[in-house]
Amino acid sequence: MRYLVSLCLMLVSGWSAAAVIVPRAPELDASAYILLDASSGKVLVEHNADQRVPPASITKLMTSYIAIDEMNHGKATDDTLVPISVKAWQMEGSKMYVREGTEVPMIDLLRGIIIQSGNDASVAVAEYFAGSEDAFADWMNLYAERMGMKNSHFENATGWPSEQHYSTARDIATLSVHIVNDHPAYYPLYSEKYFEYNNIRQPNRNRLLWRDSAVDGLKTGHTEEAGFCLAASAKRDDMRLVAVVMGTRSDTARAQETQKLLSYGFRYFETHKLRNGGEVLGQHRVWLGTSSKVDVGLTSDLNLTIPRGMQGELSMDIEMEEYPLAPIAQGQEIGKLVVRKDGEVLDTRPLIALTAVEESGFIGRMIGHIQLFLARLFG
Repeated sequence: MRYLVSLCLMLVSGWSAAAVIVPRAPELDASAYILLDASSGKVLVEHNADQRVPPASITKLMTSYIAIDEMNHGKATDDTLVPISVKAWQMEGSKMYVREGTEVPMIDLLRGIIIQSGNDASVAVAEYFAGSEDAFADWMNLYAERMGMKNSHFENATGWPSEQHYSTARDIATLSVHIVNDHPAYYPLYSEKYFEYNNIRQPNRNRLLWRDSAVDGLKTGHTEEAGFCLAASAKRDDMRLVAVVMGTRSDTARAQETQKLLSYGFRYFETHKLRNGGEVLGQHRVWLGTSSKVDVGLTSDLNLTIPRGMQGELSMDIEMEEYPLAPIAQGQEIGKLVVRKDGEVLDTRPLIALTAVEESGFIGRMIGHIQLFLARLFG
């Protein structure tokens, strides 16, 4: 059985006198797409978002993510010299133009992957960390599973066409959010417009970096099978959106269609931080424990994305187990927080114990059982 405590939160920041009418989302000339808020996870627009499609060079987002994650775990540094194999040197398609038999600093290879979309750089990094590209692909699939990318399977580090190499707009958006949130020190690489290596200067293929100052990443992709694809992230004020557009007809079209999504999201929605992760939202009675109460809160920040102009009050209902028994571990889920407006559920989050409560000794449990019996008897 649960009991409920209601809190009210007045929306006070920048509301207009009249609510904004949110029009229908734009329909894009693309096979699949999605738009979501990076902090709240709210999906604002989607079409065929779970359809498996070839991701082309957007695959390299996973390659760069793993490389940077390994660096953050001390497996390499910016200055680590990576040997270039014959396989890497011979890669076709987009290239960084590394030379077989040379050694290239890791940070240069990352720029070659992210900015120049270098297939040669991607293979070199894969071989360095996993020994072979095939072994690295296994890593990619493990990372995808850990991130909750339920409809993705990688067979190479580049996005080179392969029948069993696929992803979805939703999964790519999930990966993009991880890149933004997990590796903030390296995220600025995705906004760099040019990189020169071996006396060859190449531009970032993400045209939105020149067209919209809010856009600061992420990656393009193109093959004949995949069409022209783009995963883009943009931040205005405190709101960050991620848009993924797959299967457009041209380089120009992928930028235009992606811009439509971002403009729609920023114009008609806004995101508010309602509570902090780890913040004490209340105390809850605990039975048979060394302490009679436990602090409860959220595991992470509660961000809510809502239409601009939404007025009035939000209710935050704390629904708790009525008679929780010790022991209770720190981080254990013991209830939920439900955010509503006018009876409509806008978000639901698990509530956890912020501190542990140990079980009482024999005498304490005996007294506690008597108290619990009386509490249940008399409500």
